[in-house]
Amino acid sequence: HFIGIGGSGMCPLAEILHSWGYELSGSDNNESDTLDRIRKLGIPVTMGQRAENIKGAEMIVYTAALLKDNPELVAAKASGIPTFERSKLFGAISRMYKNCIGICGTHGKTTTTSMTTQIMITAKLDPSAVIGGKLPMMGSSGRVGKSENFVCEACEFVDTFLDLSPDVAVILNIDEDHLDYFKTLDNLIKSFHKFASMATKAVIYNGDDANTLKAMEGISGKDLITFGMAEDYYPENIAPVHGAYYEFDAMHKGEFLCHIKLRVPGLHNVLNALAALAASMYSGADAESCRGGLDAFSGAHRRFELLGKYKGVTFVDDYAHHPAELKVTIDAAMEMGYHSVWAVFQPFTYSRTYMLMDDFAKVLS
Repeated sequence: HFIGIGGSGMCPLAEILHSWGYELSGSDNNESDTLDRIRKLGIPVTMGQRAENIKGAEMIVYTAALLKDNPELVAAKASGIPTFERSKLFGAISRMYKNCIGICGTHGKTTTTSMTTQIMITAKLDPSAVIGGKLPMMGSSGRVGKSENFVCEACEFVDTFLDLSPDVAVILNIDEDHLDYFKTLDNLIKSFHKFASMATKAVIYNGDDANTLKAMEGISGKDLITFGMAEDYYPENIAPVHGAYYEFDAMHKGEFLCHIKLRVPGLHNVLNALAALAASMYSGADAESCRGGLDAFSGAHRRFELLGKYKGVTFVDDYAHHPAELKVTIDAAMEMGYHSVWAVFQPFTYSRTYMLMDDFAKVLS
């Protein structure tokens, strides 16, 4: 039984278990597209969370978004039925695949996980996937494949990524965030070091990022693969196609792989694309599939997502909630040739806003 089954992180796990033949039920408080998907699979969903909803369950999974006094969660914990937070189930599922790719980093996780999934679908590697945002080509944040490939967005928030068991760990970057939990940047780097050490086959990491290099100190006994401006995987002949959209030659140790034209803006997405390409090629994708997947990738939900135009104004939605993310998002918008750029910013979590206030002020000025 899933408490909060409509959540973007819960729905893909339910779909995977359903495909394996488990009998599921769920509850939620709000109607959504994800609940429609769940119901179409024949999984019964109860609206509203009440103690009696857990009746008949042999295992209960709940979303981390629940408040501790949620009546269904309270009943579940008092019932004696094994009850787990979502990240524990996610970790158990990751161990069922022979090639689990865990993509982590302070910035770019959703985009890079989406890119990797799209490449691997293009390469007919039939991955399962759990992504932190909706991928337009799938119309959802998850996918059930029939292969041993599992592409996961691995989030460092309260160390939940340490519940996963990656075969291939991808580290995009490490920046000060979630300091209400980690307290110091050093503690955050230590967690990423732990995640890298858990990889059984390879770590693919950003060789241009000083904090990532610190996290990689002492990691050995597996394939260590770098991406960056002058690393194992690197770009050559980077050129703006129009405004903030770039094309480049993807290279690997002096060898030309393919020419990529990105449909997502910002120079930072050149590095995200290289990380996705490296992870996909390590998992068996050919260079042509990498080109095809990346050329067709138009972004993930709420990642510089074009909502539409009204009276000559273009509206874009972006989930950027950290000063470094705001900077690349605003920089990209400023490079796109608009007459003027307006940024309407909604702060996300008090602790982050408080701890990084000076950086927010600088970027938003």
